[in-house]
Amino acid sequence: MKGLKLYLIISGFLVLLYVVAEYYRPKPTDWSATYLREDKIPFGLYILNQEIGSLFPNVTVRTTQRPVYNTLKGVDYRNTNYLMIAGNLKLDKLDFREMETYLRNGNDVFIATFETGKLLHEKLKLETDVLYGVTDEKSVPINFVNPTLKRSRNYVFDKGLGDQYFSSFDTSRVTVLGKNTKGQANFIRYAFGEGNLYILPNPQLLTNYNLINLEGADYAAKALSYLKPGTTLIWDERNTRVSTEDASLLRVIFQNDQLRWAYYISLISILVFIAFEIKRRQRIIPLVDPMTNSSVEFVKVVGTVYYQQRNNTDISQKKINYLLEFIRSTYRLKTQELDDEFSGNLIQKTGMPEETITPLIQLIKEVGLSKIVTDQQLISLNKSIEHFYKQVR
Repeated sequence: MKGLKLYLIISGFLVLLYVVAEYYRPKPTDWSATYLREDKIPFGLYILNQEIGSLFPNVTVRTTQRPVYNTLKGVDYRNTNYLMIAGNLKLDKLDFREMETYLRNGNDVFIATFETGKLLHEKLKLETDVLYGVTDEKSVPINFVNPTLKRSRNYVFDKGLGDQYFSSFDTSRVTVLGKNTKGQANFIRYAFGEGNLYILPNPQLLTNYNLINLEGADYAAKALSYLKPGTTLIWDERNTRVSTEDASLLRVIFQNDQLRWAYYISLISILVFIAFEIKRRQRIIPLVDPMTNSSVEFVKVVGTVYYQQRNNTDISQKKINYLLEFIRSTYRLKTQELDDEFSGNLIQKTGMPEETITPLIQLIKEVGLSKIVTDQQLISLNKSIEHFYKQVR
């Protein structure tokens, strides 16, 4: 047993040492695209969230994780902006209807996403495609159309951040704000009444990876400068927060491959140990006879004892005492004096005839005064008492 305990202690120490080492080991760069405001990974939006105040001075940022319909319904927004940054967008007819009302009331919506969804494709006659850059590391050069914003030197980004473009759209409704060097639109605007809908098919141009460079920060600032200088900015996290948020208590372990495998190995080791110990220590459970009802045997034993002793006086006195106690508790009569008054009260209470009560009282007095009770007296007393019980019950 000592060897087993020593083995368990050493194994536990080694597992703990491995977990600690893996936890504090420098983590590899997480290239997952979360588009979350608090994420500092390359494709998070931490920098944009920190600089939103400088892009829109005196603006109040309000975040929402509800559908567009629930966010905008019943609120008369004026001169505000609605920002949506996600890998893909999911809107239904109710969302689009409220968004259209919101736009026509003089508000702006800025959408940055790779996939706008089936509904916007149908409503806006919009299609996207990808034009790969000249190398695996560089994107196709892009620039703005507006001479005020257009740079003399085109924007060129790493990892194909600007390769997405609009292959089809309604030219009668769209104003092209940006193009790549192939002449394909990669930033457009739809007019809805007094408001504008801006769509950028490359959301990663607004992430930390792009904004950490001066060129990327300049492009993002100019793209967002199209929004009105409103007092409120609604930041929609519906398409990012729902799918990425993890409320599990073990989320730190499961987000790291090494820690996750260490956790699984620990669980498997515990299960193997339990199975091994159960197999070694289990014993045959002995059969236990079921408990029997011994009341009848007890009565027989007690009856035998009384029969062998032949103490009729004691038996008769116990039966008389039990009878008098029954009369006291049931009829609330005093039994100190068994006189004519007692007999009359008992007849009145029980409703039994005098021919039954009077002989019973006389027999009780007779037995009570006898020093030796014969078998015949005991039998008569028992019959009279049992007859009384049957009549009153």
